[in-house]
Amino acid sequence: MSRHATRGPARPPYRSSAPVHGLARTLSKRGICSRSQGERMVREGRVRVDGRVVRDPEWPIAGHERIDVDGASAAAAASIYLVLNKPRGIVVSAADERGRDTVYSLLEGAGLPWLGPVGRLDKASEGLLLMSNDTVWAAGITDPATHVPKTYHVQVAGKPDEATIAAMLAGVVDAGEPLRAGEASLLRQGERNAWLEVTLDEGRNRHIRRLLAALGFNVLRLIRIAIGDLALGELPKGQWRHLSADEVSALRRR
Repeated sequence: MSRHATRGPARPPYRSSAPVHGLARTLSKRGICSRSQGERMVREGRVRVDGRVVRDPEWPIAGHERIDVDGASAAAAASIYLVLNKPRGIVVSAADERGRDTVYSLLEGAGLPWLGPVGRLDKASEGLLLMSNDTVWAAGITDPATHVPKTYHVQVAGKPDEATIAAMLAGVVDAGEPLRAGEASLLRQGERNAWLEVTLDEGRNRHIRRLLAALGFNVLRLIRIAIGDLALGELPKGQWRHLSADEVSALRRR
């Protein structure tokens, strides 16, 4: 290497007992952006630590450093907690490569900081979606180890019976993954379709759709109506509201 070539700053020494996180994770934990967005901003040279540009997303941060993004201080943002009634056909993503509407279009003009979805609902699903910049709180809800129940109303083609409900509770194996419902019951039934209430205490990709497909039922509509004790209630489709302090705490305690 030429003696005139420049190097990035050497990583600072730090005590192993200090609470150290990587730079991108620190930005995420402060509610500035998602971790992947933080990694991208760091690599683009938009982040300074104590006045120096750092391009390493894993650069160790102990908490006392001054961090700036695009020349502005990256102090921890105020924590925001929202519940949103996601309409069918909306993508749960910050951006969609196919140009489809995302949940962020429902928040435009509200003057909110960066918020990330707490879990997912696929494009064809609707109902209760949490959004927050408190990534620790969000992880406590989505972590499979916490078993926070999610409850859905599901319309299916056909006439499920008691044997169907029993099979949903017993579970199936699809593509090598076990799929089961924590709770399931028949809400009402017509001539050609029926509504079920299904509760999951863990969630895999397209869990309910795959479970019912394995039992011979096509899902026509899927609406999430509750997460833990938080119910969607009468919140209009496409609208959102802030969670109360008690609602935030109730989900945090799980």
